[in-house]
Amino acid sequence: MATNYKPKNILITGAAGFIASHVAIRITKKYPDYKIVVLDKLDYCSNLKNLLPVSSSPNFKFVKGDIASADLVNFLLVTENIDTIMHFAAQTHVDNSFGNSFEFTKNNIYGTHVLLEACKITGQIKRFIHVSTDEVYGETDEDAVVGNKEASQLLPTNPYAATKAGAEMLVMAYGRSYGLPVITTRGNNVYGPNQFPEKLIPKFILLAMRGEPLPIHGDGTNVRSYLYCEDVAEAFEVILHRGEVGHVYNIGTKRERTVIDVAKDVCKLFNLEADKVIMFVENRPFNDQRYFLDDEKLKSLGWAERTPWEEGLRKTMEWYVANSDYWGDVSGALLPHPRTLMMPGYEGSEEIKGILSQFNNIKTKVASTSDGAPETHAFKFLIYGRTGWIGGLLGKICEKQGITYEYGKGRLQDRSSLILDIQTIKPTHVFNAAGVTGRPNVDWCESHKPDTIRTNVVGTLTLADVCREHGLLMMNYATGCIFEYDAHHPEGSGIGFKEEDTPNFTGSFYSKTKAMVEELLKEYENVCTLRVRMPISSDLSNPRNFVTKISRYNKVVNIPNSMTILDELLPISVEMAKRNLRGIYNFTNPGVVSHNEILEMYKQYIDPSFEWTNFTLEEQAKVIIAPRSNNEMDASKLKKEFPELLSIKDSLIKYVFEPNRKVPVK
Repeated sequence: MATNYKPKNILITGAAGFIASHVAIRITKKYPDYKIVVLDKLDYCSNLKNLLPVSSSPNFKFVKGDIASADLVNFLLVTENIDTIMHFAAQTHVDNSFGNSFEFTKNNIYGTHVLLEACKITGQIKRFIHVSTDEVYGETDEDAVVGNKEASQLLPTNPYAATKAGAEMLVMAYGRSYGLPVITTRGNNVYGPNQFPEKLIPKFILLAMRGEPLPIHGDGTNVRSYLYCEDVAEAFEVILHRGEVGHVYNIGTKRERTVIDVAKDVCKLFNLEADKVIMFVENRPFNDQRYFLDDEKLKSLGWAERTPWEEGLRKTMEWYVANSDYWGDVSGALLPHPRTLMMPGYEGSEEIKGILSQFNNIKTKVASTSDGAPETHAFKFLIYGRTGWIGGLLGKICEKQGITYEYGKGRLQDRSSLILDIQTIKPTHVFNAAGVTGRPNVDWCESHKPDTIRTNVVGTLTLADVCREHGLLMMNYATGCIFEYDAHHPEGSGIGFKEEDTPNFTGSFYSKTKAMVEELLKEYENVCTLRVRMPISSDLSNPRNFVTKISRYNKVVNIPNSMTILDELLPISVEMAKRNLRGIYNFTNPGVVSHNEILEMYKQYIDPSFEWTNFTLEEQAKVIIAPRSNNEMDASKLKKEFPELLSIKDSLIKYVFEPNRKVPVK
């Protein structure tokens, strides 16, 4: 009976490679509640571009490192609270294993052993899915009508297959000796977009595009089974959720093709005469004639092959035609008998260095130094809103923390100017503190609606979209003035509005635009929205400061509200960027404080002679154009991330009134 397993935090090894990248993308996109951590050392056949579709996803993190680093692996399992491992990382090209077999032993056996030992030590892994190969079974008889079942004997015939079989034995042993919840998969050949062209199908396609001969080892009668990459990714999704611990699953197809048939099919796609293009070359030292799997066990879990050969091959060809330079110089891989030394040093290329920098832009990542210890990355912030209050304070925080920063020169609604800023400054994070609130207050927005829309809606969305295109996290300072007390959140009840609640305040045009853009920004996984409310800072000379405002009013209402102490919370927003936090946060101090309570503190700390008069909301409505929002925000999500966060009243005293105290302490 298949189980239904739901992981929380998944470590996928080798996910910058071909198969694992398709699996990582599928799971990251389909299951936003799962956190996906990718560990890859970026060997020659890996490519960070494979992961760009999810590089800015909030539930995705990339870590450059080697599975053979025990310190790094242990560090990741603990700090990322990993409960599931999908282990793809391996040396896989058979040709290379004949000439560099020790490297295969190191990666495939020792690397797997390191992972298993880390799982044993941490004791937190609920699933360990080990990805093996059909080649561990060895050669299948040419006349066999039933494929190898999962219980068939392992008889590997080449160094690559032998190391994969050896790794399987370790996995099995840790399952039996230590109770590690292991599952093993053995798969047929996989093909599709993004595959490094040392493999047969992409090699044939690229050679055909170049008008060069297609080299075939031996006589070309070797039989192989090919599965399209998306079907395989779905198979791993099924095994992850329904696979039974301790079991092995074949991922295969009964549709077989000889190597010469594959070459002829590629020739057809390019209208080439196969007899003139195919070139027979010396065979491998040993080349298994046939691999044939029985896949009924996996089908019983609900999986089925979906992509016909002709459709999959056409999609693959179209992708390589459109992305012919994806791998750079691959001439060494296109040789009849390539070796690792002939491969490009891709991880060290300038292009990949740039992409790696882009991945580092998106989130604060853990990487490994030579001894496996974590290292940090430098930050560079691009800030919009230079002339604004929050934007100016952010610059001061950066200076205090030694963070390099620049203010954006482009206007938010001008896409080309934003792109120029990013390309020129090359930031790691973007902070949007620009926006229209109105001078002296939000009433201005009621008579300047097009201007308000242009900045608050169009500009913010444009910046978010440009950041997404460039793989950048955008910290967006929004507002909590999109709620008002209601029957479910009555004043004084202590029941605050949560991040997932639907805005219910439409009294001002300013709030309408903010609620509108917040809803649209939910579609951008690279945005962290911070709902600021009635901001207060220690600078009591600033007319935007809520304390300064109400101390200058002739009359004030007296309603408890959630508020934001900028001196405490703006540094937290910088830390949130470093932590790669996404989504919506009520960016206020916990609790509420009323106008009168603030003014009492003002009188106690600043001016003992200060007096004020209250008036009602009805009286207030007569002197303002747009109604004002009054509410309590639930700050528990932020408090959970930053337990040291002070309540609103404690924060007011610590950051605002004590530093400005003019009344001597008695």
